[in-house]
Amino acid sequence: MTQELVYLDHNATTPPKPEVCEIMLQTLKFPGNASAIHKAGREARRGIEAARQQVSRLVNAGPKAVIIFTSGATEANNLVLKGSGCERILASATEHPSVLKARPDIETIPVLPGGIIDLAALDRMLEGNDRATLISVMLVNNETGVIQPLDKVMEIAKRRGALVHTDAVQAAGRLPIDLQKLGVDYLTLTAHKIGGPQGTGCLVLSNCVSVTPLLSGGSQEKNMRAGTENVAGILGFGVAAELAARDMTAFRKLAALRDRIETELKKIAPAIRFFGADAPRVANTTLFALPGASSETQLIALDLAGICVSGGSACASGTVKASHVLKAMGVSDADAGAALRVSLGWNSTEKEVDYFISKWSEMYNRVKSRLSAA
Repeated sequence: MTQELVYLDHNATTPPKPEVCEIMLQTLKFPGNASAIHKAGREARRGIEAARQQVSRLVNAGPKAVIIFTSGATEANNLVLKGSGCERILASATEHPSVLKARPDIETIPVLPGGIIDLAALDRMLEGNDRATLISVMLVNNETGVIQPLDKVMEIAKRRGALVHTDAVQAAGRLPIDLQKLGVDYLTLTAHKIGGPQGTGCLVLSNCVSVTPLLSGGSQEKNMRAGTENVAGILGFGVAAELAARDMTAFRKLAALRDRIETELKKIAPAIRFFGADAPRVANTTLFALPGASSETQLIALDLAGICVSGGSACASGTVKASHVLKAMGVSDADAGAALRVSLGWNSTEKEVDYFISKWSEMYNRVKSRLSAA
């Protein structure tokens, strides 16, 4: 098995499902521009509208919602934060960088040590607020898998007169999402986290809200996203959304594999620390730190064994910075720099999990004497 790629980084991207590849290949062979009025154009348009319905059903968007296809969730998040018309933006401190860096004036809402948003702090930040305000809180965190209490956020927002956006990228296909019950104004998704293609996402608008376009040009996507539609990507997104909705129960079964990883690693290294484990989490994600062993040490050892996982720290320009998510949770630089994320997906197997555990154990046995000395 050492010659095979053991892919355990599904929160970064998950492999496209065979049905997705099939529909995309078929579409790429067909020269359809959805803005054209001839038969090829009409066929492309029908495919896009069918995909829009498939995505809508995944999140129960309802008949009044508007779905705008984009190049991914980063564009969709920027479209909301820059185009909502809100003067004031509040975002949780553990949001994805595509939210936190979308505007220079974003105010961050603190989180509690377990990774859950500090609801009392959010309420205080909105006290006496008289400006048009947007609150952005992701439904599931991409590093820890922690599920945010979005219903409680909505209660505060309604009382304070604010709009709400949620980045639901890591929640789609992993949690049942009912936009009509949830009541948020904006929701963003991406295809490549649910077995669809990279480079395709969407913004879902509900409650009759709108956005000012980021791009000037044609009238595509209801005049809110100019540019020729990525027909193959959108149709692949649609198929992935349909499959994700159908396979929700199968995804929840990944909790057994995730729990096996955590149980076995705790036996091997009692000092290991799991982040967000006391909060509600999605079934596929575990983020942990082995104090004294850097993320790089672990990643290199696992990569040499053919295992793909992610570090809890982000590299930029040759330097290592502690994860902003862990820092917001009050984790020390040392522990944040020793963090590793394992995220399972639709094609993860028990054999792969056991292989990961064995190789991580080998790595631990090589470094534990140094850890004891430290």
